[in-house]
Amino acid sequence: MSTLTVPSQIPSVAEDCEQLRTAFAGWGTNEGLIISILAHRNAAQRKLIQQQYAETYGEDLLKALDKELSNDFERVVLLWTRDPAERDAFLGNEATKRWTSSNQVLMEIACTRSSNQLLQARQAYHARYKKSLEEDVAYHTTGDFRKVARAYAFDDAAKEDENSFLTPLFVNFHSYRYEGDEVNMTLAKSEAKILHEKTSDKAYSDEDLIRILATRSKAQINATLNHYKNEFGNDINKDLKTDSKDEYLALLRATIKCLIRPEMYFEKVLRLAINKRGTDEGALTRVVTTRAEVDMKIIKEEYHKRNSVPLDRAIVKDTTGDYEKMLLALIGHEDA
Repeated sequence: MSTLTVPSQIPSVAEDCEQLRTAFAGWGTNEGLIISILAHRNAAQRKLIQQQYAETYGEDLLKALDKELSNDFERVVLLWTRDPAERDAFLGNEATKRWTSSNQVLMEIACTRSSNQLLQARQAYHARYKKSLEEDVAYHTTGDFRKVARAYAFDDAAKEDENSFLTPLFVNFHSYRYEGDEVNMTLAKSEAKILHEKTSDKAYSDEDLIRILATRSKAQINATLNHYKNEFGNDINKDLKTDSKDEYLALLRATIKCLIRPEMYFEKVLRLAINKRGTDEGALTRVVTTRAEVDMKIIKEEYHKRNSVPLDRAIVKDTTGDYEKMLLALIGHEDA
């Protein structure tokens, strides 16, 4: 499912570090050399490179890259080079400061990482920023956002808040889902009925609805939503489209899609990022760097199926230069 291509034989970590140092030397940066190394090393290898580089040259590799690179190419290289947990912590920190589409970023992290990966991300956040993600959400938000964030991170007293925009996120961040394939069909039927009752009553922030989505295994949720459709005639997301402008419902629909069909969710993020009049490089970079080692192959297939255009061709059309080359390398383009 990964599109990362790592050569069968790679240089030693020390040689990679030496080559990167060479790429930074002189008047101009050798971007092609940087891509040839970092875009073709997995997370464990990149972590060793960072450690060895710091030990050998007394400088943090990310800081060295930051000094040498710029613009979208800089961002894609820096995001990719980070340890996955540290990357999630970094993206989460950015998201706490921009309460628009950033809610989507937190949702992606909460819904597509394993319980262990979420724990590692929260630990990385605490180590880097000396506080918790929940603290930053509370600090950087006001009004209803702050009330809800605090309620679901720290305080059970406010769980009935009607403006619980971020409820799914915080419950997801704190939950430890069963990650196996076992499904209880009796439970699926009963919880499908509960979900239908809540959506029919427009009780979209109801505690039971959130509990089901945030704590059940993905296999169990999938069984429940399949029964929902079979029994009541609609996908649940169709029943959640009563108000297309409602941000909470949009986030709830995205949460459900991200949980049960992440490849469809990320295909849509890429489609919207590329099909805009101006490319949304932030979304494009985020999806490629976070999914290249996970399920980018499936996302590419979904993109081609949905748009009748290969993803690499769409990227070539909408991006240029070293940024384009790095993206193509990460999605497994044969010439990259």
